[in-house]
Amino acid sequence: MYLPQEIIRKKRDNLALTSDEINFFIQGIAKNTVSEGQIAAFAMAVYFNDMTMDERVALTCAMRDSGMTIDWSHMNFNGPIVDKHSTGGVGDVTSLMLGPMVAACGGYVPMISGRGLGHTGGTLDKLESIPGYNITPNNEVFGQVVRDAGVAIIGQTGDLAPADKRVYATRDVTATVDNISLITASILSKKLAAGLESLVMDVKVGSGAFMPTYEASEELAKSIVAVANGAGTKTTALLTDMNQVLASTAGNALEVREAVQFLTGEYRNPRLFEVTMALCAEMLLISGLASDLEQARQKLQAVLDNGKAAECFGKMVAGLGGPLDFVENYNRYLDVADIIKPVLAEKTGFASAMDTRHLGMAVVGMGGGRRVAADTIDYAVGLSDMIRLGDEVYADTPLAMVHARTEAQWQEAANAVRQSIVIADTPAEITPEVYARIRPQDV
Repeated sequence: MYLPQEIIRKKRDNLALTSDEINFFIQGIAKNTVSEGQIAAFAMAVYFNDMTMDERVALTCAMRDSGMTIDWSHMNFNGPIVDKHSTGGVGDVTSLMLGPMVAACGGYVPMISGRGLGHTGGTLDKLESIPGYNITPNNEVFGQVVRDAGVAIIGQTGDLAPADKRVYATRDVTATVDNISLITASILSKKLAAGLESLVMDVKVGSGAFMPTYEASEELAKSIVAVANGAGTKTTALLTDMNQVLASTAGNALEVREAVQFLTGEYRNPRLFEVTMALCAEMLLISGLASDLEQARQKLQAVLDNGKAAECFGKMVAGLGGPLDFVENYNRYLDVADIIKPVLAEKTGFASAMDTRHLGMAVVGMGGGRRVAADTIDYAVGLSDMIRLGDEVYADTPLAMVHARTEAQWQEAANAVRQSIVIADTPAEITPEVYARIRPQDV
């Protein structure tokens, strides 16, 4: 029998906790026998003294097992169960294409996603811009859609990793969010509760990234790869660029429109294509659906070309309550803003830097994200036709199209766009889409 305060004292004194101690403490959080004050004290002790990899694995497993874990064995899937998770960014719509693409190649992708957080757009908010799409189906419907479409993207139910919900809410108000041990356990506990066989992590780097520096992003990626593999789930990570908006759009309905256009071949932003293909190829490789990256990319290109990936997306949307003909008639269903006008550059030169976080907050400011949890979202607002870093700019070149509800809203967003994009006399050094691949042997 342990006492929560003695476990806190041990961590406070910078001693390593045993798996049993961590398990006892996390079970107490799930059962409400550990108080908010004790969670706060534990989080602060971890913040200052950190955790060993063994402690991180134990914390992740305890939080994963604090509620229901999904077991897919009764579904008799004829392919691997694989998923991707991103630390989030602006215009990061990869999940909407990636899930269907991997499904069309023979994988099963039960993706449990989140809402927008701060400046980052949320996959669930994007999907809710589709009329009728149900992000909280019961487990039976969830399983049925994964079986039929190969992919289902839904929200976290209350019984998946419930201890994480309490820990995160406390960290949020006690300045203990930015600790890599706690971030690792929070991300992985929810993902691993979904019964995955393998996982690919997309850790963003740059001005729109969650982590402030390349080194911090790399440290988080290595922690996630080490801990997930330690917890028994094959995992690799890619470090990908978020120094500029990833897609051509930022905003919920706008990004869904771009995702459908990507899947059908109507339009594919080159950077978005590169990042999506890299993540998908890594998923095929880690799950045994391809023997090397070249074969993986060929398979993925084939399901884009023959329409199978778009078909999987359509089946997912219909299976979760959306329109049956969404892929064919997306413009009929997606909300459109009242005012759509370009923001023009004020001088000539080259787009040399972008404050991606500020652009994300401009979308939030228009109502495309939440300032507080109770806010309702305006799915139509956002940015489209985003300029890319390195593009040549003249005094009348559009930096972006702003989709707004009112003239005042448009003006505010237009000012944010101008402030966020640096126009210089010489072209910027172009950053790669994918910086590094981190595998278990690299950590």
